[in-house]
Amino acid sequence: MASQNKKKILNDPVYGFITLPNELIFDLVEHPYFQRLRRIKQLGLSELVYPGALHTRFHHALGAMHLMGQAIQTLRGKGHRITEAECDAAQIAILLHDIGHGPFSHVLEYSILEGIPHERLSLLLMHELNRQFNGGLTLAIRMFEGTYHRPFFHQLVSSQLDMDRMDYLNRDCFYTGVAEGTIGADRIIKMLDLVNDHLVVEAKGILSIENFLSSRRLMYWQVYLHKTSLCAEAMLVQIIRRARFLLSQKEFDPTDTQAVFTTPALHVFLSRKITIEDIEHQPHYLKAFSHLDDYDIWTCIKFWSQHPDRVLATLCQMLLDRRLFKIVMSDQPFAGELRHEFEQQLLSAGVQPDELSYFLVEGVATNSAYLPSIDNINIKMKDGRIVDIADASDLPGIKALTNMVKRYYLCWAKNLAQLPVRLV
Repeated sequence: MASQNKKKILNDPVYGFITLPNELIFDLVEHPYFQRLRRIKQLGLSELVYPGALHTRFHHALGAMHLMGQAIQTLRGKGHRITEAECDAAQIAILLHDIGHGPFSHVLEYSILEGIPHERLSLLLMHELNRQFNGGLTLAIRMFEGTYHRPFFHQLVSSQLDMDRMDYLNRDCFYTGVAEGTIGADRIIKMLDLVNDHLVVEAKGILSIENFLSSRRLMYWQVYLHKTSLCAEAMLVQIIRRARFLLSQKEFDPTDTQAVFTTPALHVFLSRKITIEDIEHQPHYLKAFSHLDDYDIWTCIKFWSQHPDRVLATLCQMLLDRRLFKIVMSDQPFAGELRHEFEQQLLSAGVQPDELSYFLVEGVATNSAYLPSIDNINIKMKDGRIVDIADASDLPGIKALTNMVKRYYLCWAKNLAQLPVRLV
C-alpha cells in the first residue's frame, strides 16, 4: 500500500495557499483534538452582528501557523540561526495555542469551566498529544510555556506582537467586513529582527506598528466588544447559569419532564464544579472537554427552549429568535436609580424578584490596545538603541493607547412581554 502524502497545500481565503510543512504537523491537524476547532466559532456570537463572522478556531490556528513560518523565514534571512527543529516546534506551538478553547471561544470560558483559562487547557492537551506522539512536542511545549532559552520564540507565540494577534486581526477584518481594522501583517513580519534573542521591530516599521495598535483598539470596540455582541453573550452566560442551577436541584432522570437535557460531555461540566486539579489528575475530564464544541450548546438551547422552567425557556427562545437584550453604556458606573427602573420594568412583565438577575445583567468592558507594563513592543532605532514603541512613535495617540479604557454597561430584557414564550 502506498504511503499517504502528508505534505498538503490548503487554500486559505485570507493568505492564499498555506502549506503543512511536515508529517507531524499534518498528523496534528488530522487529530480529533484539532479537528474539534472546526466546530468552535472564532468570534462567538458576533455573527448576530456581522453575518459573515462564521470562521472558526480551525481557520485561525492554520493562519497563525502560516504567519509563524513567514516570520521564521524573515529572521533567517537576516542571518539569525534557527534550526529545523526550532522552526517545526514554533509552528506547532502556534498551531496548538488555542486548542484548549471551549464552546463559543471566550464567551463561555469562565462559565462552563469556572476560573480555568483556555491557555491552561491548551497546555494540558499539548502534553497529552506529546504523550501520543512519543515526545515530538516537547520543544514546542517549552516555547509555548516560555521556558525555552531563546525567548523570541515565546514572543512569536504569545506577546503583544505575536502571530496570534496578527492572524486574528487580519482574519476577523476579512470575515466581518470591518476594513478599518486591517493591518499590514506582511510588512510587520518583514520588519522583525532579533537583539540578544529578543524580538524587535526595525525603525522603518514604526508606522506599521502604529497602525497595528490603532486597528486593534478599533476592532475591540467595533467587533469584540460591540454592544449587541455584549447583549447576546450576556444572554448565553445566563442560559448556562440557569441550566447549571436547575441541574443542581435534583438528580438527572431522563423520564422526568422537568429534567434538564444535556449532551454527555456538557453534563460533565454543568453537573459539578471541576477544578484544574481535577482535569490534571483525572483523564476522563480532559477527554470529556475534548468532545465539547458549539454544537453541544446549540443543541441544548433548542431543547431548553421547550423546557417547563420559564426562565430557561424564555432566554433560549429569545436567543434562537435573536430577540436580544437592550443595552446602555457609560464611562461611569451606573446610579442605582437606573437599575431600579429596569427592575421595575421586568417585575411588571411578570419576572419574580429571584429571577431578576437572569434578565438584568451589569458588567464592564475593558479595552487596552497596548500595555507596556506586561511586555513591550521594542523598536530598533537606526543608531542601535532599543526603544519602546510608545516612546519611539511621534503619533500622540499611541501613548493614549497604553491606557486601560473601561465602559460600564447594563443590559436587560426590555421587550420581554412581547415574546412568544412569556413569563406569567
